[in-house]
Formats: sequence, C-alpha cells, structure tokens
Amino acid sequence: MIYETAGRAEPVEPGFVELRVEAKVAVARDIWAFDLCHPQGLPLAPFAPGAHLTVQLPGGLRRNYSLCGDPADRQRYQLAVKREANGRGGSMAMADQVRVGERLAASAPISNFGLDPDATRSLFIAGGIGITPILSMLRALAARGGAPFELVYCTRDAEHTAFIDALHGPEFAGRVRLHHDHGEAALAFDFWPLLEKPTGAHVYCCGPRGLMDAVADMSGHWPSGSVHFESFGVPAPAQADNGAFRVRLQRSGAVVTVAANQSILDALRANGHLVPSSCESGTCGSCRTRLVAGEAEHRDFVLGEDEQASEIMVCVSRARSAELVLDL
Repeated sequence: MIYETAGRAEPVEPGFVELRVEAKVAVARDIWAFDLCHPQGLPLAPFAPGAHLTVQLPGGLRRNYSLCGDPADRQRYQLAVKREANGRGGSMAMADQVRVGERLAASAPISNFGLDPDATRSLFIAGGIGITPILSMLRALAARGGAPFELVYCTRDAEHTAFIDALHGPEFAGRVRLHHDHGEAALAFDFWPLLEKPTGAHVYCCGPRGLMDAVADMSGHWPSGSVHFESFGVPAPAQADNGAFRVRLQRSGAVVTVAANQSILDALRANGHLVPSSCESGTCGSCRTRLVAGEAEHRDFVLGEDEQASEIMVCVSRARSAELVLDL
C-alpha cells in the first residue's frame, strides 16, 4: 500500500537536512518502510551499514530510525517503523500522519552499531523490527562477497516478518534462517547450539529486550568485543503504564510537565532546556543526568543497580513518583 498525498515538514532544526518522502510501503503487519530522498534529487551523504538517522516528526518529536537500505545507494535513505500503539507516540506519528510528498527533517547518518572490519565471519540475530539495521549490514556484506555470514531472524509469523521478500532474494540464499514462534514461548528459537562454543565470528544482535538478554547470557564467554548489540528499548509489557508526571530542575527551579506520550528529554527540549543526547533509546549514556530526588522507573541499558538511585537516562526512563528532581 502506498499513500500519495503531499504535506509539509516542521521547521528544520540546525544541523538537520530536509528530505522528501518518496515512498511509504507496508512491509509487514504494522511495519512501514519509508524512502527519503533529497528534494532536488541530489546524492545523499553516505552511511555505514547499521547506521541510523534522527528524524524530526510531526509535532516536533525526534526519534532515531535505523537505515535498512543498500549503503551503496546514494539516492535514498530507507528506514522502517513499527507502529507501537503503546509507545511514546513517534511510531504512530510516522505510521499514521506521514504521507508521500511530505518533507521531514533528519540528521546526518549516525553510526553506533557497525560491522567490525576485521571480522572473518558474522552471525546476525534479529527479532521483529530489529531486522532494520541488520538488513543494511547484510546488503553490504553480500555486495562485497568474501567473508561468510548467517542471519537468524525471529518473528511471530510470516505476516509479522519485515522484508521477507528481500530476505528470500538470491544474494541471501543459504544465509537466512527465519523462525516463527507463533507467540508461544515454548517455540522460541534455541540459540545455545550457535553460541555454546565461540567460533571466531562476530555476533550482531538487535531486537526486543528478552531476545537480547538471552543472547547476552549465552555469549558471555565469547571474546570481548566480538558480540554487538543495538537496542530499541524495553518492550511495553515489561514497563509500567506511562503516566504524566513533573520534573523539577534544581538549579533553576523550573518545573516541566512530562506527558504520558512524551519522554523527559522531549519535554525538556519543548521547554527550552537542552540536554546532550545521541541514541535516544537508552543505550549510549549521552543523556545521563543526576537524579536528586524522586523515584525513577529505569528503562535504559546503561546504568548499574548501584547507579540508579542517583542517575537517570532522560531519553527513555520515567517516574514512579509524582515528581523527579534533576540536577539541571
């Protein structure tokens, strides 16, 4: 399904570029692929396999989306978005509001999850929408030839498997294993036979928290630096329901209200308070902020238990108490 209506973008932020939505296509149930091109047809900045863009969405939201297209294609950036009804609003804005012909502002490509240049063999593990950064890696390796690779892609069923036609392409023949669990825990893929003994391969994993936890547990004995993770955050069932709360800034005394569908980081930005950030998925630590008072609900992948009483990642974490006091 392709929508063909025109629209406009929000004002372009400094450091962002304006891109035109050339295509919007359903690639699985509740998953949409978008092709973004330069409005004048000029070549786009190159990107490394596994890179992402920060995209400014309708209403001023900013979200990171992995690039899943061919890194050799300089005419378009392709990204895929899963519509999450229980998310923070970004995916619904993309899926429901963005139309072909509209313009979106986006950052230059950012690479925090890349291929190791010295890897002689690669094992990719993806779950659900986690296929997006990995697909660009697969395309790059297939084009290069040489070092062998394999993908294990776990989804509920074929209907929920993004880019299934592309993964059945001849360049991936014999290299892709699709596994459907049909929502049954007992049918989950067993990664232990693949990870029991280090093979000299590099492992790249992206998907839901449960999948990444399982891979991390089973690969703890692998050599340091050989297992790589990219995260889309903690899945909604593992979190408390989102609710509105207040954030008090200790230094200025300002009070900011964080809506149920808004991150602390977005609320701070909307009120003119800038906090350093990068991944906006709780994995890089750039937005680490000192927590002075209040009880936080930590949803990041960075802080240890001993740090959670005094630190918070404002891009993903929320409040259990009515108010948090931050050292800002």
